[in-house]
Amino acid sequence: MNDSFSRLAEPFLAHQRTLRGLVRYTLVGRQLEEHLPPPPARVADIGGGAGQQSIPLARNGCEVTILDPSPAMLREAHQTLASEGVDMRRRVRLVRGEGERGAEILGAESFDALLCHGVLMYLEDPRPMIHELASMGRPGAMVCVLAKNASALAVRPALEGRFGDALAALDADRDLGGLGVLTRGDTLEGLSALFEEAGLMVVRWYGVRTFTDHLGDREPGTELPEVLELEWEASRRDPYRAVARLIHLVGQR
Repeated sequence: MNDSFSRLAEPFLAHQRTLRGLVRYTLVGRQLEEHLPPPPARVADIGGGAGQQSIPLARNGCEVTILDPSPAMLREAHQTLASEGVDMRRRVRLVRGEGERGAEILGAESFDALLCHGVLMYLEDPRPMIHELASMGRPGAMVCVLAKNASALAVRPALEGRFGDALAALDADRDLGGLGVLTRGDTLEGLSALFEEAGLMVVRWYGVRTFTDHLGDREPGTELPEVLELEWEASRRDPYRAVARLIHLVGQR
């Protein structure tokens, strides 16, 4: 298995330290708190990379499995875990493999919650992944995906002053992401239909990064608490969530 994501590991980790990265992980973490079952819930983070979203869940007592195809990203997760206590490390399992084969790789295990954040945008067809996620959940399990919002692709270039690119993006379903890779967007309607097809009931959806997506590599400043609260409120309200960069869709099996 080739590690096509190894070259993205360093810029991806650097992105976490920017304001945009911090807004993403903080908001999604807070949204998960609203829906995930309490510890010791068994959580599978499919395409979980370095564990940015799921390792904090393990710190809170969840049993976490991170499945990712990239050894480089899993090494980063291992390094993060090295600084944790023994009990916490025992709650995290790192497994190399492709999410579309998750049930095969992880055997007959079933999970209380399945996360798939920032993965669908790299797939030409999200259907197999969503069906795989649904198949790995026990009855009542939560399934959460974070996808690029195809309906808002023009917002970032327009706010950056790239009006020609924004005009072209109005009719596009993909664009160049922050890591320099052309990735695909999904619509809320399309993802909701796929959830229903896979036997998942949509519980709620959020927008992620409405007001800060155009700020590039800007670092967090003293205004961070206000920024996070603003983005949190926008993530739950229309019309703001509809123009956010990312869609966080929460379903239940």
